[in-house]
Amino acid sequence: MIRLTKQTDYGIVLLSHLAVSSEEHHNAPELARETHLPLPMVSKILKLLARSSLLVSHRGVKGGYRLARSPAEISVADVIAALEGPIAMTECAPDSSEECSYEAFCGVRTNWQRINLAVRDALASVTLEEMAAPWRSPQQVPQGLRLQPLVHLGGSQPTS
Repeated sequence: MIRLTKQTDYGIVLLSHLAVSSEEHHNAPELARETHLPLPMVSKILKLLARSSLLVSHRGVKGGYRLARSPAEISVADVIAALEGPIAMTECAPDSSEECSYEAFCGVRTNWQRINLAVRDALASVTLEEMAAPWRSPQQVPQGLRLQPLVHLGGSQPTS
């Protein structure tokens, strides 16, 4: 199973919450209260996201955090990369600087790189704007975004 850390999950929740009122400033205690997340974790995540230029922070009485760009310009991939590092399912990511001792003998590296790229592209295609306004039923999903199964069980392909 591929899993994101709790920190990244919370980061996406916080940014999605900020996306609803992207022009307003929100402080950490307010965000923690409104999202029901622990304040220490919220404070840590907000600092990391500001350091990664996804948030802008303002000090002072009316200070707080707001999105650095519009919600439509920030992707889930941006958030994951800011909080987790490069997005990859394996160590042999295309932009990895680490040497692999099996690289010369590996017959699947190229395909893993294709998979890593597909996952990254899928995450890059979902914006905070979309995360802030989730679909409540399958009928609300735009026609072009209806997902098709990657694997068909039982040996027969469904007819469309």
